Amino acid sequence: MHFDISTWIIKIPVLLFAITVHEYAHGRAALFFGDPTAKMQGRLTLNPLPHIDPFGALCLFLFNFGWAKPVPVDTRYFKNPRRDIVFMSLAGPAANLMLAALSGMALRLFPFQSEAYQLTLFFLLIMNIGLGLFNLIPLPPLDGSHILENMLPLKAAIRYREIGRYGPFILIGIIMLDNFANTGILSRMLIGPMRFLAGLFSGIPF
Repeated sequence: MHFDISTWIIKIPVLLFAITVHEYAHGRAALFFGDPTAKMQGRLTLNPLPHIDPFGALCLFLFNFGWAKPVPVDTRYFKNPRRDIVFMSLAGPAANLMLAALSGMALRLFPFQSEAYQLTLFFLLIMNIGLGLFNLIPLPPLDGSHILENMLPLKAAIRYREIGRYGPFILIGIIMLDNFANTGILSRMLIGPMRFLAGLFSGIPF
């Protein structure tokens, strides 16, 4: 992997910011639906340190796909658990896509010629889109799995949860195959939507 320190000086804070906003949005949504667990455990914060999952962060830095430490949620506080879990799970990816949209608008409307400025907005655009879409994949422990499980009929949801115990291993296997065997599984799933959204938000063809 090529290492350009000037690029990573910008890239690392952007990555940390993206995963922090993602988890903060989950915690804020859970609080909205009545669950104060994240707030009580110090996870309702924009400080990135409580949110970092070491392995997920490593995957994010190395492969541009990763995850943070899940915000603690106690669904007993939810009035309508299945519905509220869907919206709470959507909050993280939605926050990332909103950040990407704002970054794209800034690139479109304020095209300052500073390289650092443009690179920061570019990474904010691409990495927030990537993080948001990646987390919508319906494999545990990603948000998409919680969304799908709670939208399925109850019997199918129970079966899906049983199969889901293998989800993290499948996910890691896909990431490893993509990066070391060039299978392109994630690329085929995500690159097209990422390019479309990046172009839509920024007006720049990708």
